[in-house]
Amino acid sequence: MAIETEASSVRDQSHVEDIENVIIRFAGDSGDGMQLTGSMFAHNSALVGNDISTLPDFPAEIRAPAGTLPGVSGFQLNFSSYEIMTPGDAPDVLVAMNPAALKVNLGDLVRGGLIILNDDTFRANNLKKAGYEKDPREDGSLAGYRVISLALTTLVQNAVKETGISHKMAARCKNMYALGVVFWLYDRPLDLTERVIEEKFGKKPEVAEANKKALLAGYNYADTTEVFTSQYRVGKAVLEPGTYRMIMGNEATALGFVTAAQLAQKTLFYGSYPITPASDILHELSKHKAFDVRTFQAEDELAAVGSVIGAAFGGALGVTGTSGPGLALKSEAIGLAVMTELPIVVIDVQRGGPSTGLPTKTEQADLLQVLFGRNGECPVAVVAPATPGDCFIMAVEAVRIAFKYMVPVVFMSDGYLANGAEPWKIPSLESLPTIEVTHLTDPEGFQPYKRDPETLARPWVVPGTPGMEHRIGGLEKEEVTGNVSYDPENHQKMIRLRAEKVSRIAESIPELEVEGDPEGDVLVLGWGSTYGAILTAVQRARDRGERVSSAHLRHLSPFPKNIETVLRSFKKVLVPEMNMGQLLLLLRGQFLIDAQGLNKVEGQPFKIREIEQKIEEML
Repeated sequence: MAIETEASSVRDQSHVEDIENVIIRFAGDSGDGMQLTGSMFAHNSALVGNDISTLPDFPAEIRAPAGTLPGVSGFQLNFSSYEIMTPGDAPDVLVAMNPAALKVNLGDLVRGGLIILNDDTFRANNLKKAGYEKDPREDGSLAGYRVISLALTTLVQNAVKETGISHKMAARCKNMYALGVVFWLYDRPLDLTERVIEEKFGKKPEVAEANKKALLAGYNYADTTEVFTSQYRVGKAVLEPGTYRMIMGNEATALGFVTAAQLAQKTLFYGSYPITPASDILHELSKHKAFDVRTFQAEDELAAVGSVIGAAFGGALGVTGTSGPGLALKSEAIGLAVMTELPIVVIDVQRGGPSTGLPTKTEQADLLQVLFGRNGECPVAVVAPATPGDCFIMAVEAVRIAFKYMVPVVFMSDGYLANGAEPWKIPSLESLPTIEVTHLTDPEGFQPYKRDPETLARPWVVPGTPGMEHRIGGLEKEEVTGNVSYDPENHQKMIRLRAEKVSRIAESIPELEVEGDPEGDVLVLGWGSTYGAILTAVQRARDRGERVSSAHLRHLSPFPKNIETVLRSFKKVLVPEMNMGQLLLLLRGQFLIDAQGLNKVEGQPFKIREIEQKIEEML
């Protein structure tokens, strides 16, 4: 594919080599724009037809000292000519903007990989801050890698001088210069990203112009200086026909809840207190007022969930979002929603814990808290998306369950899904489920806790409906009437009814599907964001002729009806989790299955090879 730009005019096309996929990691200080650089490359790759998967990696410290290891920010992108499920195990290319970025990320780079360094930052003070005693470019540390050192800061200053922006602002364009270099290396068109730059910096035309010039200058530098011996081209991926867009997990979550509210013809009320990594959902939902979306930034987690319970009592779709620490604060009020049997949805975008833990890193350690972290017998429904795009459909599913069964539902995402991106096939309206809501309006025979014989859901009556005044609250309810009751037998009956109501959700959810043979030597069972690594590892094992299959849980409370049958169809069961074995504990306790765990709590998602190695060990 020839790129029709000034920069491509002198290129020798005979040096363009076709390859199937590349994994690139951009790394630097928080202020170096690595997240923007990576997202622009991902956006470009998606538009030219590659399959993509991304892994942004944010520093936990908000303002770590520049040039230090804790301040390193990274963005990994896997782009491919075939379907991929993960951001990849190890980068082929590392763009390191300073010594700290090199030191943090070098160990992950494949041997023989390409390193592009900002030569201007390898000064004595920066080397010292990164913990280097000697310059790694000179002491043999980089032997076995292809190293390209570019004076990025100097080059970009010269490239944007004529725009008249300040010296400081000019230096901040070095990420676009580096992006231009990598665009040339992988035969990327410039015009797609130039439009993104214009949109992002539209209110500051001089900044937009400087960034575009830096991008083009980096591209031209790579084209004319012959620092690279070859160019590479990754062809279009063959994906299922349809209209695609790049989407991040938090964005897909927000759009899913907007869609569910529209399907149900309900106002969406989102009450939330900002917390990493869930805050983007509030930001995204605030853009959709035209779809009857009301957003409320509360003063704390308790106020947020309380406002949502009030919204549900008033007949709206009430949704709140948080992460692990905030979920702990919401626990008492979630118990109130269970007792009052109101249809709220609680989003938990999990992060590393305990306490403040690792706020910018990913984990799956909230499952037991979600299921049991409230006083008393307090059952809720739980769903968990598997990919960034799957966040959309599972948000719709959470609302369907909440409305049909009049029950609180917890939607369990995590930092990896929230910030990761992939091409998402926009679903047709016909493919979306029907969400029907009926508010009882006839006072004849009305009782607030009289149950539907199929779902055990109590009626949902909008306050102010004539003749249907009723009382709700946190004290135990008398069956049918809803009056306060301290009767022991009634309490046991209501406990069992609320549990049975959640159990009956299994009648309306899909059975657990097995990828591969329905029986065999090893089943790898996962939930949440482990999906891509599990599926790829199992596919590789099957390609070697091994009797291995996978299955993935998107419904965690209740489990699908056929889960025990699936588990007992395999000689061994492996459960990879980013925790110390929480789903494993549930499976062993409920089904007496001698499953094995593969547990990782490093704040990073599973690598494919980690699951592959465990499969081989079990075989």
